[in-house]
Amino acid sequence: MLTRTDTLPVLDFGPIRAPLAALAETDAPAVLAFITGTEGPSYRPVGAAMAFLADGRRVGSLSSGCIEADLALHAEAALADGRPMAVRYGRGSPYIDIELPCGGGLDILLVPEPDRATLGELVATLDARRPARLEIDRQSGALGLARKTSDARGDWFAVEFLPELRFHIFGKGPEASTFAGLAAAAGYPNLLLSPDRETLAAAGASGCHTRHLVSRAMPADLAPDAWTAVVLFFHDHDWEPPILKAALASEAFYIGAQGSRRARDARLAELEAMGVGAGDLERLRGPIGLVPSSRDARTLAVSVLAEILAVAKAGAP
Repeated sequence: MLTRTDTLPVLDFGPIRAPLAALAETDAPAVLAFITGTEGPSYRPVGAAMAFLADGRRVGSLSSGCIEADLALHAEAALADGRPMAVRYGRGSPYIDIELPCGGGLDILLVPEPDRATLGELVATLDARRPARLEIDRQSGALGLARKTSDARGDWFAVEFLPELRFHIFGKGPEASTFAGLAAAAGYPNLLLSPDRETLAAAGASGCHTRHLVSRAMPADLAPDAWTAVVLFFHDHDWEPPILKAALASEAFYIGAQGSRRARDARLAELEAMGVGAGDLERLRGPIGLVPSSRDARTLAVSVLAEILAVAKAGAP
């Protein structure tokens, strides 16, 4: 899911959305900053963005806090000059008094007064769960938006953004509500669907989006896409087969269900009897989580979240 190539960085839009949305929503003078290159270790990836606003606000970060104050001064200079500015920190930088704790090098492009319409379209496209590519002319600061990946052209910097990872969580009990609360605390969009109102109330108190599940089926209006994880936390496994059958017919990159190996085997047998093919059955994960035999709700939640993020990072189904 989250990958990077030699020619085009590909990033999850979630951590980048705030600075780009802040710029899209203001008409006041502002500067957009992008990491365009790294050498050695780096706190942020190529494509990470930051916004410097006229009221002094900074949205986002490009380091662990060691360059942002100095970068704000360069942003002011770029805004006054009206042209993009390239800044280098760390290895090979003229600013020898600013050291990067990681010991690497960082190239940053500052773009004064970026095109708000293009940024607004970018945010809207990704909020609609569609990938998009942003291109920036290093010389003029012109922005372009494309939805198909190709090699960068000329002296343009390009980065492709993928829709933010999200979670569709089904289940009942503390395992379901604790996992939903952990995903919400980490900042991931999530929806908990449960037949149990106590479970919904517990998750709602943690700031989760919730929905009452009134039948043993995936709601018709729910459409897991290729950036969605579907995870089930039921002790009553009778709820699982119809939900899992629908999930396995979707593009969800991760589909898993809580339970022992015996529960997994029974689950697979029932899904096979329902006509689910062998290829789809191989996509179903269980037992879930990186920590074997987790019985505490908190440990299980962390274990499952870590597994899902590892799958997303690796790009594996």
